[in-house]
Amino acid sequence: MSLNNLYEISGSALNAQMVRLNTIASNLANISSAGSSPEEAYRPLKPVFSVMYQQAVGENKGSAQVQVDGVLEMPPSAKNKRYEPDNPLADQEGYVFYPDINVMQEMADMLSATRSYQSSMEVMVSAKKLQQRLLSLGE
Repeated sequence: MSLNNLYEISGSALNAQMVRLNTIASNLANISSAGSSPEEAYRPLKPVFSVMYQQAVGENKGSAQVQVDGVLEMPPSAKNKRYEPDNPLADQEGYVFYPDINVMQEMADMLSATRSYQSSMEVMVSAKKLQQRLLSLGE
């Protein structure tokens, strides 16, 4: 495996974690976005990832990268409805619908994504230092 492969693998991981962090930020920012029906309330976002395997030419070794397949909106949920008859968004029965977002789960996901991002960045920094040392040996 070459250093270029390390950059590609780490870069794909950085991109995936950035998408993950952006969806978490969007979910947390819209936690109070109400609607008059479950369909009109903000629907949480979840990123979808897959693995891309690459076979090295002439070797039995390969590498894997993270691919972002997309960001899905979760289905509407009437789980989090509140009785607020004075709210202008209330339906005929006086209920307002809020997104089904678990703050603790989002925060745990954010911590995990941040740590994964840091780890991938450290791999890239270490690869860069190694590359610089190799170049200085050739001088």
